Amino acid sequence: MSPQDILTQFGPREAMEYDVVVVGGGPGGLATAIRLKQLAAAKGSEVSVVVLEKGSEPGAHILSGAIMDPIAISELFSDWKERGAPLHQAVTDDAMIFLGEKSSLRVPNMFLPSCFQNHGNYIVSLGAVTRWLAEQAEALGVEIFPGFAAAEVLYNDDGSVKGVATGNMGVGKDGEPTGDFQLGMELHAKYTVFAEGARGHLGKQLIEKFKLDAGKDPQSYGLGIKEVWEIDPARHQPGFVMHTAGWPMDNNTYGGAFLYHAEDNKVALGFITGLDYSNPWLSPFEEMQRWKLHPNIRWYLEGDEAKGIKPAKRLAYGARAITAGGILSLPKTVFPGGALVGCEAGYLNVSRIKGSHAAIKTGMLAAEAAFDAVTAGRQHDELAAYPAAFEKSWLHTELHKARNFKTWFKRGLVAATIMNGVEQFALRGRIPWTLRRDKPDHAYLKPAKDCLPIAYPKPDGKLTFDRLSSVFISNTNHAENQPAHLTLKSEAVPVATNLALYAGPESRYCPAGVYEFVKTDAGQDRLQINAQNCVHCKTCDIKDPTQNIVWVTPEGGGGPNYAGM
Repeated sequence: MSPQDILTQFGPREAMEYDVVVVGGGPGGLATAIRLKQLAAAKGSEVSVVVLEKGSEPGAHILSGAIMDPIAISELFSDWKERGAPLHQAVTDDAMIFLGEKSSLRVPNMFLPSCFQNHGNYIVSLGAVTRWLAEQAEALGVEIFPGFAAAEVLYNDDGSVKGVATGNMGVGKDGEPTGDFQLGMELHAKYTVFAEGARGHLGKQLIEKFKLDAGKDPQSYGLGIKEVWEIDPARHQPGFVMHTAGWPMDNNTYGGAFLYHAEDNKVALGFITGLDYSNPWLSPFEEMQRWKLHPNIRWYLEGDEAKGIKPAKRLAYGARAITAGGILSLPKTVFPGGALVGCEAGYLNVSRIKGSHAAIKTGMLAAEAAFDAVTAGRQHDELAAYPAAFEKSWLHTELHKARNFKTWFKRGLVAATIMNGVEQFALRGRIPWTLRRDKPDHAYLKPAKDCLPIAYPKPDGKLTFDRLSSVFISNTNHAENQPAHLTLKSEAVPVATNLALYAGPESRYCPAGVYEFVKTDAGQDRLQINAQNCVHCKTCDIKDPTQNIVWVTPEGGGGPNYAGM
């Protein structure tokens, strides 16, 4: 039974009316809701606000490095320290290291561009920050609905956005309602703010429908894979931040890694692979595992019995796509009835590897525009004041300085290092030229026959691991009987094109083991989709060379349940 047939049989859906509906309970969405309530309280008025969050609770799906610049949260709450915001570990030292397979070269700190300097910033669990923001929002009167996934954009007769509908619950794999069936509900608003994060399911539809990316560079993405470890206190340096470039990536593939020393002997290890890579044999997950074997990294993780150093313990794992196109890929962020904020639009500053401050700031700007519109009696028009305010903000200045950062890497690591050094250190971001991109990430993939296969070491279960044991500690779960949320436009393409031409890259770019090619009883190849493993990173939706895979919203509450990420 199709969703429309279900609606015909069981409808109409219950509808709830709000001034503003926010889709996504991350930093951007919660900052939007908080700022709306702050403005209403200051003016003595009432604005009804609801936040929909597809995770089981706010923060459950949040994954980031993360080093947080407190500039935006300080604008949102000047007293965030007194309120107990979980920004505890200040950065104490930065290290930028270029790796060879066995060698390393640290750049003297005096030569680090400002984008790599983190004095005044904090090493955080962004999931913990998100939970704290949710508490502040609820204290201000924001309604938060966790476990409810916005699955459909609703439109008025004039084409403006009316709101969203949540997905139906209790639908079986066959598409038929089960005994636990619940019809989704509609949430109508004067304005709907979309804050789903990078490659948002509904945001992708809105960008296409309203042609918001017309005249912009194609968005570029990276896949961030993260692990949290507890290490021996003797090797823990609270506040120490290490970034690496070079090995194990080749000179022509964008990527880099980080190791952040948080409080309580915890370190966050992360590896980012640009999804514009060309070799289909590359596996971002395996690259991250291989990186941990470098002497500079394994030193923190390995024990040393002779010195009384205990081996480190891996506590958590997760993965998430990030936007990397910067201001040149930023779509128009408003349309009749709504707006895009945070990584939904692509505000992350890839040169700083930071996006949470941008998400909070853009949420605030969108909220200010929406509040003025609602209190003026407007609805369903364009919030033009939001992009106008962005263009006058410190965030616009910051992103404009970083506009060429990622694109230089198409010239190779050496050229990118030199030119980004010139732009960010010598010129201090006052750059007289602009580089443009004209291809989306999936279009860079080359046929397998034109590329060298990569031999990855087998996991040892101590420093390196396989995908399934990694997914296990991400606490990922989906109801087994629900329809697969990883859909194919054509069932034939994975074998006929992706496997035949690109050696089945979906079996390697997915960091959760969702996709695997297996043999049928007749000896034919087929693609098996293990949707229950999905950590909602969105890589398949981005990197599939034929754009045949479409990620759609699963039943609310499913997916990872990250702790400490």
